[in-house]
Amino acid sequence: MSTVDEPGTAPRFSSIEICSGSGAQALGLEQAGFDPVLLIDNKADACRTIGQNRRRWKVLCEDLLAFDPSAHPQAYNVDLISGGLPRIKAAAAVRRDQDIAERELLRAAVRLVGTIRPKALLLENLPELVEKHEYAEDLDWIENLLAHLGYTLHRTVLNAAGFGVPQNRRSGFLVALAEPFQASFAWPRTDGLPTPTVGEALGASMAARGWPGAQRWAEQADRPAPALVGGSDRRGGADLGPTGSKRAWAALGINGNSLSDDFPPADFPVDAHPRLNIRQAAMIQCIPEDWIFFGRKTSVYRQIGHSMPPPLATAVGRSLATALSR
Repeated sequence: MSTVDEPGTAPRFSSIEICSGSGAQALGLEQAGFDPVLLIDNKADACRTIGQNRRRWKVLCEDLLAFDPSAHPQAYNVDLISGGLPRIKAAAAVRRDQDIAERELLRAAVRLVGTIRPKALLLENLPELVEKHEYAEDLDWIENLLAHLGYTLHRTVLNAAGFGVPQNRRSGFLVALAEPFQASFAWPRTDGLPTPTVGEALGASMAARGWPGAQRWAEQADRPAPALVGGSDRRGGADLGPTGSKRAWAALGINGNSLSDDFPPADFPVDAHPRLNIRQAAMIQCIPEDWIFFGRKTSVYRQIGHSMPPPLATAVGRSLATALSR
């Protein structure tokens, strides 16, 4: 339930974060006024990441499909259920059990609304569901169930580049609100400022160990990054994604074939393409420097790559907070 600490202060709202990953989305929503009573994820490293950064947050490390709200009474009547879900394939393209499990995860998230009865639902990472006709059956199911429960569905795609993130990262959003809050909801507008370039975001870090090519590199890395690709448990290690993504990174002077363990050293060739390290990947996502990740390189990179950039989460969260305050 929402609370106001002192007269004149902004209200705080309660939330449950499902498929919480490293906590980046919850971190952004925290800036917008949402305090999670419970975060749920089935990856042990991601749960450890959240736990070591926000000790006051309660983390449940289990599969959402096994989650029983009755064992967690604090879950009922929260203001918001939020989550960043795995992208689903269109029904005609489903070939593996994993594809079916991802769709079941989406449906479980929507069904949870009927059990917990929040004021609002926020699901992210579904651009295809929002935009493509191949997903019409899924969208109709979601919209009909939510309408039956008394919620109005809003959907859109937002690019993190419009919210201060140095990355062209398009995310699909589903937002549902109960009466009377839905009438006051509006999607956030972009900040109107130039999108930071990769050179602006990473230039200082490239020079951290004395690489003499850092300034020249930063000047030519004069565009936002392509979307950071975290990969999945079904494919390879820590690299910057498929061939097309690696080409886009190469145009920015980045070797995307793997990740580095550190910043480029002083003897790194001036005209060579450096690799990103884990911390720089987090910078591209606008995850704060003091947010510490748990796990080995590939695990950490997946946590970072799958995150919603916190500034985008904050922008959407503020739109929700405005609606819930009325």
